Amino acid sequence: MKKTTIILILTFMTNVMFAQTDNYKIAIDNFQSNYNAEKYEDIFNSFSSEMKQALPIDKTKQFLIGLKSQVGKIEKTEFISYQQGTYAIYKTNFEKVVFAVNISLDSQNLINGLFIKPYEEPKNTESNVINTLSNYPTEIAEIIFAKTKEFPNKTQLSIAVIQNGETNYYGIIKENDTIKQTKNQNKIFEIGSITKVFTSTVLASLIEDKKLKLTDEINTFYSFSIKDNTKISFQSLANHTSGLPRLPENLDLSNENNPYKNYGKNEIEEYLKNLLKLENEPSKISSYSNLGAGLLGYTLGLSQKTSFQSLLQKKVFDKYKMTNSFTSSQNLNNRLVIGLDGNGEVVTNWDFDVLFGGGGILSSTEDLVKFANAQFNPKNKELALTRKPTFDINESMKIGLGWHILKTEKGFNWVWHNGGTGGYSSSMVLDAEKKNGVIILSNVSAFNQKMENIDKLCFELMKQIEKK
Repeated sequence: MKKTTIILILTFMTNVMFAQTDNYKIAIDNFQSNYNAEKYEDIFNSFSSEMKQALPIDKTKQFLIGLKSQVGKIEKTEFISYQQGTYAIYKTNFEKVVFAVNISLDSQNLINGLFIKPYEEPKNTESNVINTLSNYPTEIAEIIFAKTKEFPNKTQLSIAVIQNGETNYYGIIKENDTIKQTKNQNKIFEIGSITKVFTSTVLASLIEDKKLKLTDEINTFYSFSIKDNTKISFQSLANHTSGLPRLPENLDLSNENNPYKNYGKNEIEEYLKNLLKLENEPSKISSYSNLGAGLLGYTLGLSQKTSFQSLLQKKVFDKYKMTNSFTSSQNLNNRLVIGLDGNGEVVTNWDFDVLFGGGGILSSTEDLVKFANAQFNPKNKELALTRKPTFDINESMKIGLGWHILKTEKGFNWVWHNGGTGGYSSSMVLDAEKKNGVIILSNVSAFNQKMENIDKLCFELMKQIEKK
């Protein structure tokens, strides 16, 4: 049998995954119905514009016709899990074979990722895993063990739990099928899209310094006209309401190990001048965009006639004494925790050029605790500005500048962001009013099938401390 076509949108952040199950069930049911009825145009019409460009109608038909001729109709689907936070994995019984059908949806519930491959039963990696976290508080140790025991050997998590402004660190490493304690709060991890909060913090700092306004348009800082004279404000980039797609269409994703390294000044200018196409009407929908956050950081650098990395160092790292935070993985030596791919094998670090503002920072939990404590200080007006709602997503979620603002069942306001790269996953949630928070950095790949456990662990620990 020929290898099935794979369509994947490579990202460095996991989408917000709340109350998505019903939407995914509808999507997979419609896919099954249309596929079996050979309504291939209806399947194509359920694609996002990004997917339609990646897989035009003729290729969509060719792929689906070929698939059906080889494996027959779909007899049933069974939800298995979420991968990378947004890909729903379905064990799919075709007439002749069992495949895994992975579907990803955008904010409008259109399919923006489709991945079909032979199904493999999940390996039982937890049956003999040993818990040696006896020196940690029992409730904390049990939560950590339950959410980490299925990760591969060599996995590390660095966890900070902040309660009433006081911090406890919990480091774990999995070796020889044993979850062990380790001291790693000063070790360096890629933080992925938590970077976006820092990018927005630089923006807020420049606003507080009266050097920019949220409503200012980035167009002013380019020597050429943006395609179709499209106006793009700084705020719309920070809260994902610009209408820009998740990724620029001229980003070459063939280098899976380091996909953003070669996307530089020439590429972003070519995109802005000739290729830009909005997916949504600006200011009407918040649709997550790595491109938008990267463009925000790059333009902030242009606005101050310097690099964004230099601004980040001055406005955030230096101000909050974050001496263990970096803009490159070079020369970190044994301070750097090595990233793992989805199968637990060593993977290279990601490098960024103009899209750095979307996911390029490396840091430690110790440094991120400094950033968290700064959030608890009302004197830091630029941080307060990032936590101020700028767009309502739904009744329980708003978005500020970078941060997602969550309304809990008990009525608390949490700010949250997570991140994922080829070798790392992260999650950070704070309650600025109560001075509580949880920060998790890990070398669990964004493509590990259990990576959603990083967010789950973060929220469970947060719920645990807010019960007291």
